[in-house]
Amino acid sequence: MAYRLPPLASLTAFEAAARHLSFKHAAAELHVTPAAVSQQIKNLENYLGVELFRRLTRALELTDQGIALLPKIREGLDVLAAAVARPRASLDRTLTVAAPPLFATHWLLPRLPGFSVAHPEIAVRLSSQAGNIDRCVPFPGADGAPGEGHEEGSRVAIRFGTGRYPGCHVDRVFAATYVPVCSPRLLTGKRPLRTPRDLRWHVLLHDETIPQGEHWPNWAEWLKVAGAGEVDATRGPRFSDSVLALEAALAGQGVALALRPMVEANVRSGHLAIPFAAEVPSPDAYYLVVNEGLAQRNSVTAFRAWLLAEAGSPHAGLAASMATR
Repeated sequence: MAYRLPPLASLTAFEAAARHLSFKHAAAELHVTPAAVSQQIKNLENYLGVELFRRLTRALELTDQGIALLPKIREGLDVLAAAVARPRASLDRTLTVAAPPLFATHWLLPRLPGFSVAHPEIAVRLSSQAGNIDRCVPFPGADGAPGEGHEEGSRVAIRFGTGRYPGCHVDRVFAATYVPVCSPRLLTGKRPLRTPRDLRWHVLLHDETIPQGEHWPNWAEWLKVAGAGEVDATRGPRFSDSVLALEAALAGQGVALALRPMVEANVRSGHLAIPFAAEVPSPDAYYLVVNEGLAQRNSVTAFRAWLLAEAGSPHAGLAASMATR
């Protein structure tokens, strides 16, 4: 069945103007100019062949035709709004979160049950991949921004990088520094770790998640900062995944350099120790990256508010207020 209808913009302009009895207030609600509202009303009147408003000097009132038309227009707009809200609501029930492996495993995963308790209506799918590290896979730009995938639901990404992601809404989750970590067993025993120079008796674990050849915190830089530059920074096994390097440290196989926020839970539980205070700042940080087109979805605003609160971000309060709107 072919429907002969006036433009939707003219119907929404009529409904707003009739509700406010003001082109000015209708324009403010619709984010257009009063002249644009007046033109839309004129277009609708020409289409129908009747006058809908009496334009008085300082007032606006509906004609009999306008009074008769308003309830039907309002009913039709309500039905249309409900129809288009239904698929959006189903999208808000699923959220895919893509994150670097170390962040996903050692920071996000232990906290994720808290989000599920707070938002049982949102099913979270966690994806862990090194492609969310800028120096491993450069950000593709707006065309490949998070949320552009074809799967059902919304999609956000945690990226470890520069924070420059065109076409996206970006929040810094937190910055990080590199610190040495090891099993508490290495603090005692035959060769206890008491000063950074004692590392010459221990295995150094090397995380090669970030491609070599770039300026990036490594054992040579940390040893220099710690005043132990004479220790051989090149020896020891190498790992292509930061999760593997950290697992080796947990198993007591040596000492690794790790991002402090990623190991704090294991340090608090006593599974890891930070033997020395010296640290090296990371040039990159963790960011929540959302395609601009998805930033206002309920599932996304809820996750953003929760994540920033968990991270202690100064933007957490603002994100929480947006999530409850």
